[in-house]
Amino acid sequence: MATFLYRLGRVSFRKRHWFLLLWAAILAVAVFGAAKAPAAPDDSFSISGSESQKAFDLLDQRFPDSGSSNGATARLVFVAPGGQKITAAGNKAAIEHTVRELADGSQVQSALDPFAAHAVSKDGTTAYATITYETSNSDLTDATTAALKQAAQDARDTGLTVEIGGDALSSMEMSAVTELIGVAAAAVVLLITFGSLVAAGLPLITALLGIGTAVAAITALASTIGFSSTTTALALMLGLAVGIDYALFILSRYRSERAEGRDPEEAVGRAVGTAGSAVVFAGLTVIIALVGLSVVGLSILTKMGLAAAFTVLVAVLIALTLLPALIGFAPRAVLSRTMRKKVKKVKKAKRGKPVGFPAYEAHPQETQETQETQEKPGLGTRWARFVIRRPLLVLLFGVVALGTCAVPALDLELGNPGDESKSTATTERRAYDALSDAFGPGFNGPLTVVVDAKGSSDPKAATTTVVDELKATHGVVSVTQPRFNKAGDTAMLTLTPSTAPSSTATKELVHTIRGEAAGIKAGTGAEMLVSGTTAVNIDMADKVTGAILPYLAVVVGLAFLLLMLVFRSILVPLKAALGFLLSVCAAFGVIVAVFQWGWLADLLGVQTVGPISSMLPVFLIGVVFGLAMDYEVFLVTRMREAYVHGERPGQAIVTGFRHSGKVVVAAAVIMISVFAGFIGMSESMIKMMGLGLASAVFFDAFLVRMAIVPALLALLGDKAWWLPRWLQKVLPNVDVEGEKLNRIREPAPASGIDEAEHEPSRV
Repeated sequence: MATFLYRLGRVSFRKRHWFLLLWAAILAVAVFGAAKAPAAPDDSFSISGSESQKAFDLLDQRFPDSGSSNGATARLVFVAPGGQKITAAGNKAAIEHTVRELADGSQVQSALDPFAAHAVSKDGTTAYATITYETSNSDLTDATTAALKQAAQDARDTGLTVEIGGDALSSMEMSAVTELIGVAAAAVVLLITFGSLVAAGLPLITALLGIGTAVAAITALASTIGFSSTTTALALMLGLAVGIDYALFILSRYRSERAEGRDPEEAVGRAVGTAGSAVVFAGLTVIIALVGLSVVGLSILTKMGLAAAFTVLVAVLIALTLLPALIGFAPRAVLSRTMRKKVKKVKKAKRGKPVGFPAYEAHPQETQETQETQEKPGLGTRWARFVIRRPLLVLLFGVVALGTCAVPALDLELGNPGDESKSTATTERRAYDALSDAFGPGFNGPLTVVVDAKGSSDPKAATTTVVDELKATHGVVSVTQPRFNKAGDTAMLTLTPSTAPSSTATKELVHTIRGEAAGIKAGTGAEMLVSGTTAVNIDMADKVTGAILPYLAVVVGLAFLLLMLVFRSILVPLKAALGFLLSVCAAFGVIVAVFQWGWLADLLGVQTVGPISSMLPVFLIGVVFGLAMDYEVFLVTRMREAYVHGERPGQAIVTGFRHSGKVVVAAAVIMISVFAGFIGMSESMIKMMGLGLASAVFFDAFLVRMAIVPALLALLGDKAWWLPRWLQKVLPNVDVEGEKLNRIREPAPASGIDEAEHEPSRV
C-alpha cells in the first residue's frame, strides 16, 4: 500500500492542475445536483419490533383519515392574571379571538378552542389551545411561524400570560454557529502548530471542501436514498474533525521529509506513502464505527451513520489526492521560516553526496541519535523520555484517573429529555411548567393506548373493559373516552399518568400497563398496545441499552482485526481497544455527574437534571471510537516505523512522540474546541453531546494515547510487536510504515534547488 500511495502522491503533485480541476468539477456537479434535487423527505422515525411502532402502524392502517400524525403541533398555554379566572368574559373573548385568527392561517389543519375542547384547568386559571399543522415543523414557512408568534403576542397584550409549546418552533439554528467556532479554533491551533499561514490554511480548505462535496452529494441523493434533512448533522461534525486531522498528519509528515533534505515531489510522495497509509486505516476504523450504527436498529441512526461514513471516505480521498496537489502550488510556503533555513542547510550538506544515494542512508539510527543530542529536545521528546523511565507510575496514574472519572457512569439512566430540560428563557420550557402546575406533571407526557378488538366478539365491551382496567391502575390520573374507527373494531384513547414523562415511575407505569395486556386479551380477545411520545422514548432507551454491547462487540472486533493488520501485533490493538473503553467510560461518568447528579450544572447552564438522552451512548461510542483510533494510528504507526527501521523499543517511542506527538496534541485541541462549542447551546441533547465528546477526546488523547499507551509499550518492550509466525504468514503485509519505500532510489537533486521549489522538477 505504501508504494501505491507514494506513486499516487507524486502523480497528484505533478498533475496538480488536473487534480484541482477534478475536485472542483466533482464539487460543482454535487452542488448542481443538490440544487436540482427534490426536497428531502421528513424523518420517518421508527423503532422496528417495538410495541409503540406496532401501535403507530396499526393506527395508520385502521385510522387512515386521521393523517396528521406527521404534522407539526403548537400548544398555546394561556394563564390568567393574578386573582382572575381564565373563563372571565374578557379573557375568554381574547383567547377565542386568538384561536380563530390562527385557524384561518395558511398550513393550519385545525385549531381547537380550549373551552369547546374542555382544555381548562380545574382551578380555572389556565387553558390551552392545540394548533395542528398540515406539514412537519421543518416545512413550516417563516410566515406561518411568524403568525403563531404574533397571535401569542396579541393575546399577551390583553394581559394574559401566553407561552408556546409543541414542536412548531423547533429549529437547528446552532449548527452554523458551532461550525464557525470550530473553524476559528482550528485556524488558531494550526497557525501555532505550523508557524505558516499557508500550512494552517490547507487543512481548513481541504476539510471544508470535503464537507461541501459530501453534504451536497448527500442532499442530491436524499430523496432517492431516503435520507432526511437531519441526516447530515453527524456528517458535518465528523467531516470537519477528520478532514482537518488527516490533512494535518500528511502535511506534518511532508514538512518532516523536507527537513531531511528531500525535494518537494519526493517529500510529498513519501508523506502520502507513510502518513497516507495511516490515514487510510484510520479512516477505515471510523467508517466501521459509523456503519456499525445500523446494529442498533434505529432507522435515523443507520442513515446518519451511513451519511457520516460517506463524508469520512471523501475526507480520506481528498487528503490523499487534493492535498498533495495543493502543496504542489506552494511547496516552500507551507514551511515555517525556521524550517526553510534548516532545509537549506541539509541540502548544502547533501550536495556533496553521490547522485542516487539510497533514501535509508540519509537517516540511520546513529544519525538520528546524534541529531537529537545536538538539537534541544521538544516537549514531546522530554515527555516520552519521562514515560519510558517511569512507565509503571504513569500507567497507574492514567488508569486510576480514568477509573475515578468513570465511577458515576455506574448510575447511568437513559431517557429522552423534553421541554423540561430546556432553559427557562425559552417559551417551550415555560409552557411545560405552566401545564405541569395547572394539570399535573404527567399532563406533558400522555400515553396513547390502542385497542385492537378485531378478534373480539364485542369490540365496545372489550374496550370498556380496557378503560376500567386502566382507570384502576396505580399512577393513572385520567383516561379519555375511546375513539373508534369507521369499522368499529379499533379504539384509541389517551391516558394521563400522575408523574412526569422522564421519571422512572412513568416508565414503570408503561411496563405495568403492557403487562396487563395478556390478561385482557385472554378475557376479551382484544389486544392492547401502548404508544405515544413518552412510550416511544421508553422503547428507544430500551432498544439502545440492549444494542450497546452488540454494537461494541462488532465495532471493536472489526477494528481489532484491522489494527492487527496495520501494526502486525496482537497486544497493540488490544491495548488500543481497552484504552478506548477507559476513555469512553470516563466521558459517560462526566455526563452523569453533570446532567444526572447536577455537578457544575449552574456553571454549564444545565436547567434540569434527569436521565441521559438514549441516543447519546451510541453517538458517543461511534464518534469517540473513530477519533481514538485516529490518534492511535497516527501516533503508534510512527513508533512502529522507527522500530521496523532498527530502533530499540524505548527509542522508537521517543521517535514517535518527536514526530507525531505535536500533531496529535494539535488535532485533539482542535476537536475539544469544536465540541466544547456545543456546550453553550440551549438544547439538552446538544449540550450532552458537546460535553461528552469534548471530555472523551481529552481523556483519550492526553491520558490514554499520550500516557497509558507509551507506558504500556515501554513495559512490554519487544513483546508489544510480537505476532505468532503462523499469523504472520496468514496476514497480508500492507506496509503501513513504508519499509518498501527505503528501496526506492531518490532522483538526483536538480540544479538551482531553491528555484526548483517554486517550479518542481517533473520526474
